[in-house]
This record gives sequence, C-alpha cells and structure tokens, in this order.
Amino acid sequence: MERLEILKGNIVFLDVDAIVNAANSSLLGGGGVDGAIHQAAGEELKAECALLNGCNTGEAKITKGYKLKAKHVIHTVGPIYYDGNQNESELLSKCYSNSLKVALENNLKVIAFPAISTGAYGYPKREAAHIALRECMKFLNENPDFEKIIMVCFSDKDVEIYTRAFNILSDNIFTNQ
Repeated sequence: MERLEILKGNIVFLDVDAIVNAANSSLLGGGGVDGAIHQAAGEELKAECALLNGCNTGEAKITKGYKLKAKHVIHTVGPIYYDGNQNESELLSKCYSNSLKVALENNLKVIAFPAISTGAYGYPKREAAHIALRECMKFLNENPDFEKIIMVCFSDKDVEIYTRAFNILSDNIFTNQ
C-alpha cells in the first residue's frame, strides 16, 4: 500500500499537512514526542493549545504548526496502559480514527503519526502497531482521495515491529477477500 509509509525519523522535521502529537490531556506540552513538538513549534503553539481547554483520551484537536514544517498539529491523548482490560485498545483506536477524522474535516491529505502511547504511557508496542495500522488501513480504504499516512518510528526495532504488523494485516486483508 503506497499510501501508507513506515519511516524511521523525527516527526518534528516532516513537511506534511499535519503531524500528530501524542499529547497529554492539558495539551500544554510534556515529555517525549509532545515536548519535542512543542519545543520545535515555539511558544505560539502552547498559546493556541491553552485556548483549547485540554483534550480527553481518544479525542483529537487541531492547531497550526507555527515554526514546524508541518502546516498543522493534530493533538490526541492516548490511553495509559494498565493491563489491557481498561478499554485501552478502544481508546487507542479512537486516537487514530479521530485524528484522521480531524484531518479529513480540515481538507488535509498527508498526515504523520508517532507511535501513540508506547512511550511513558506503556502501551505494548506490537499491540499498538496493530491497532494503529488497522485504523489507518481502514481509513485509507474508505477514503481513496487521501494521499498518504506516514507512521514515524523512533528506532530500527520500531520499524521492524510496524513492518511485521503491516505484513500480518496485509496478509489477513487479502486472505479474507
């Protein structure tokens, strides 16, 4: 699927319509991807985020990109992983589907995602990759005019996890048709 790319890199440097921020519920910056995006975008991002009154887990809100190459930032709050029995998978799915919905509503065509909730929030990477890719593949199938979704991985190991998950999901899609 040429409209879905798995890339090792730093999401803050991508020149796309929107990058997704794995934000905390305040939307005012934090650690990891969230902190890096806020730092690269500048103080204007924090000021706009302050006007959004936070964000609930699984929801998504959009801002300008400011000093980023990306035109916009879509902020979503991933679930904290406890034991897999606290609705975590549904909430993580909503992070992706709601971010893509916001992109569509704003006529965006190229979006980049980090691995939401897999850092400090502790979501198991393999399971998170399957959820992310399933939602993105479903969206691309339903929205043929959307140009591209980029899954941005931090390490070679993460690229391997996403590539393996993609291959499994692709095999299942073609096997079940």
